[in-house]
Amino acid sequence: MSFFDLSHPWLKPRWVRGTIVAVCLGWAGVEWFTGSPGWAILFATAGAYCAYDFFLRAGSQEDSSPQDRDD
Repeated sequence: MSFFDLSHPWLKPRWVRGTIVAVCLGWAGVEWFTGSPGWAILFATAGAYCAYDFFLRAGSQEDSSPQDRDD
């Protein structure tokens, strides 16, 4: 079960998913350098989970799903 609905049209483009991951990880860096390691860990974890869910898990689900063919 995925936390995100990857079939939603808003999450279809790869650049949108990449931007979400980049913002989470970038904000983790901002929090780390401003002296808030707790928030940095939280946002780094969110970015890592999004990267896993958007790219690794989504790819394996697309490969294993049956193809709809009109033969």
